[in-house]
Amino acid sequence: MAFKPKIVGFLCNWCSYAGADLAGVSRIQYPPNIRIIRLMCSGRVEPFFVFEALKQGIDGIIIMGCHPGECHYMSGNYEAEIKFNFIKKMLNFINLSDRITLKWVSASEGIRFAKVVTEFTEFIKTLGKSPIQKSKNNSDLIFSLTAMQQSMNNYRMRVLMGRKRKITEQKNVYGEKVSIDEFEELENKAIIDEYNRERISLILKKHPLSVKNLASSLDLDEKSVLDYIVWLRSKGIVDVDKIQGLTPYYISIQED
Repeated sequence: MAFKPKIVGFLCNWCSYAGADLAGVSRIQYPPNIRIIRLMCSGRVEPFFVFEALKQGIDGIIIMGCHPGECHYMSGNYEAEIKFNFIKKMLNFINLSDRITLKWVSASEGIRFAKVVTEFTEFIKTLGKSPIQKSKNNSDLIFSLTAMQQSMNNYRMRVLMGRKRKITEQKNVYGEKVSIDEFEELENKAIIDEYNRERISLILKKHPLSVKNLASSLDLDEKSVLDYIVWLRSKGIVDVDKIQGLTPYYISIQED
């Protein structure tokens, strides 16, 4: 049987959803693989639900919004683009970034809507089924996606996403302006750090491990793991469970 991709579309109410509606009433053909989730604005896309869709075995995800400069809420589509780029960077860690795309479609572009859905569906067919679907229950991928969900939901990441445009386009109270390159260097480090901290926190919920065990399990160097452990302990997220010989074993103490 031919592969029929399962695709989720997050569409803004005013433009891309209206474009989808126009495609329908105009009887413009496009693959029926897409399942649409209607949002008031593309800027309301929550990274948590993008990762959740991938965890459930969805093969591809399209986020659609108004063209830049045409958002009904002034800058919602710019916020969507920032979130999208954060998500893509996360998904690069597990080679799933090709399974998500961001497109601009206006209310008058029924033909463009159909073209976007058709082209993305054909592209996903070349990638094949979601690796989670292929293995029925790919625990390693689900573990990584869960860590991404949690890291993108924490305060530091939300501040970086929410204030990126303001920080890079306007001067701060000291008359200084942060360049895109400077901000993205900070952003990239934050993404790596928060992802690894969440991975450590999650794995320590299962059973206590030493720094050496964690480094081996997560393919990290021991110094980095120790630095993460020190930070997690300072926040009351993990603590020492036991000491065997001279080696401390850590466990997560944070409530779900």
